[in-house]
Amino acid sequence: MSTFGYKDLGTKIAITALGFSLIPLFALGVTMYSMFAAAYHNKVQSNLVALAENKRQSIDLFLREQVAQLRTLIYAHSTEDLSSQEKLDAILSTMQFSSRPFIDLGLINDQGRHVSYSGPYNLKDINYKKEEWFNQVMIKKVYVSDVFEGFRGFPHMIIAVGKQDKGQDWILRATIDSDIFDSLVRWLQLGDKGDAYLVNRAGELQTRPRFGGKSRDVFAPFLGTAFAGAKIREFESGPKKMFVGGIWLEQKDWLLVIEENMYGELKPLAEAKATAWVVVGGGIFIIIIGTLLIARMIVAQQDRINLAQAQLNEELVQSSKMAALGKLAAGVAHEVNNPLAVIREKAGWMRDLLEEEDVQSSPNFQEFDDAVHKIEQHVERAGQVVHRMLGFARRMEPVCNDVYINDVLKQTAVFLDNEVHFRNIELVWDLMADIPAIQSDASQIQQVILNLLNNAIDAIGRDGHIQISTGYEEDKEMISISIRDSGPGIDKEIQKHLFDPFFTTKKVGEGTGLGLSISYSIINKLGGNIRFDSEEGQGTQFIILLPVKNYDRKE
Repeated sequence: MSTFGYKDLGTKIAITALGFSLIPLFALGVTMYSMFAAAYHNKVQSNLVALAENKRQSIDLFLREQVAQLRTLIYAHSTEDLSSQEKLDAILSTMQFSSRPFIDLGLINDQGRHVSYSGPYNLKDINYKKEEWFNQVMIKKVYVSDVFEGFRGFPHMIIAVGKQDKGQDWILRATIDSDIFDSLVRWLQLGDKGDAYLVNRAGELQTRPRFGGKSRDVFAPFLGTAFAGAKIREFESGPKKMFVGGIWLEQKDWLLVIEENMYGELKPLAEAKATAWVVVGGGIFIIIIGTLLIARMIVAQQDRINLAQAQLNEELVQSSKMAALGKLAAGVAHEVNNPLAVIREKAGWMRDLLEEEDVQSSPNFQEFDDAVHKIEQHVERAGQVVHRMLGFARRMEPVCNDVYINDVLKQTAVFLDNEVHFRNIELVWDLMADIPAIQSDASQIQQVILNLLNNAIDAIGRDGHIQISTGYEEDKEMISISIRDSGPGIDKEIQKHLFDPFFTTKKVGEGTGLGLSISYSIINKLGGNIRFDSEEGQGTQFIILLPVKNYDRKE
C-alpha cells in the first residue's frame, strides 16, 4: 500500500474511533450530570427537612422545660411561700442560677392582681384581669404567649401556669428572656447567608431574624394550611434564590422558618459541574490524542507487518537456498569421501613399501616416512571434516541415541576454531568428568550449541572469553550445559523479546532472528528447557537442561 493509502486509512480509523467514543461520552456525561444534579438537589432538601424537624424538637423541648419548671414551682411550694416576697426572691435567684431564660416571677390571684412579684420591674400593682393571656390561664391552666411589648414597653414573652388552692385560683407567671430565645432560634441558621426565625399564624415575627425584616412572601404559602412534618419550597426574588423550610411547633402555634441560600447549598453541585466539564474536556483531549496515536500505531504496525512479510519471504528464499546448500554439502562430502578412501589406501600401501629392507637403507628413508605420516594425518583430518559436514547436513533427521554431551561440545567447537582464533577469543572449558550419557538427538543439540556459540562470539566481538561448563543435577536427573560470554550483556527491554521469532539486534542482512527461537523449540521438543541470565556490562549466560532418560519428546 502506498504512503497516501496508509494516511487515508489512518484518517478513517481516527474519525470512526472519535465518533464512537465522543458521542457516547457526551450522552453519558449529560445523563449522569442530570441524575447527579437531581439526586443532590433532593439530598439538600432532605437535609433541610431533617434539620427543621430536629430544631423544632429543640425549641419544643425548651418550651416544655420552662413550663415544667413553673409547674414544679407552683405545686412544690405553698401559696403562702409564693406570696412571701423574700421567699419568691430566693426562688427566682435559684431559678436564674440554673436556668438563665427567666427574668422575673410573679404570683397572681384570681382577680388578676400581683400578690407578690420578684424581678427588675415595678409590676406589683399591675392588674392583668383584662389581659387575654390571664383568661387563657384561668381556663387551660397553662399559657405560652406570643412576643409582645405589654406594660414593660419592650418585646417579651411570658409563660404562666395555674392551680387551685383552698377554693381559689392562683397563677404563677414568668417572663422569658427574648434575647436567649432569639439566640436559640438563630442558632439554627446554616452557612454564611442562612437564617432562622419564628412567626405566628398572623405572620408576625416572634424572634428577630439574623438579617433584619422579612418579606411575608417568603413564608406566606406555609401559613394557609396546617401540615405535619416539614415542607421545603424554592423562593426566588431577583438575584436572590434560596430554599425555604417551614415546620409548625407542637408546644405553640408558631411556624419555624429556615432559609438557606440556594447558591451556598448547591455550591458543591456547581463545583462538581465545573469539575465534570474539566474532566470531560480532559477526557476528550485524551481520547483525541489517544485515537490519533492508536491510528498511527495501527498504520505503523501494518507497515511493519508488510515489511516483516517481505523479510519473511526473503528468509524463506534464503532458507530454501540453505536447504539446497545442505544437500550440496552432503553430496560434496560423499564425493570427497571416495578420493580420501583411495588416498588412505595408497598411503597404507606406501607405508608397507617403506618397511622393506632395501628402502629402509635409503638415506632419504626418514623423509619418505615423514611424508607418508603427514599424508595419513591430513587424510584423517579431512575425513573428520567430511564426517562433521555429513552430520550437520542430516541434523534435521530425528534420531535418539546415547549422547555424550562433553564430546558434542568439543566436536561443535571445532567448527568455530578459525573464527575464535581470528577474533582472539579464548574458550574456557569446565566440563564435569564422568557426566552420564543422555538419550537424545546429538545433531539437534549440536545445532543449538552452535547457535549459542555464534551469538556469544558476535556479542564479544574481539578479545574476550567464553566459558563452557557442564554439570549433573542428580535429584532432577538432568544434565546442564552453561555457555557464558564476557560480552556487554543484554538490555532489559531486549530480554523480553529474546526468544521471539525474527527478533534480532544485528544489522540488516547479518541475522535472521530465528536462531534462539529455533533453539528454544528444539530444546523444548527434547524434553528440556533453556533460560538465560544477563546483566548489562557483565556478560550473558545461557543454561540448557536436558533429561538423562529418554522422555517422550514434545510435539
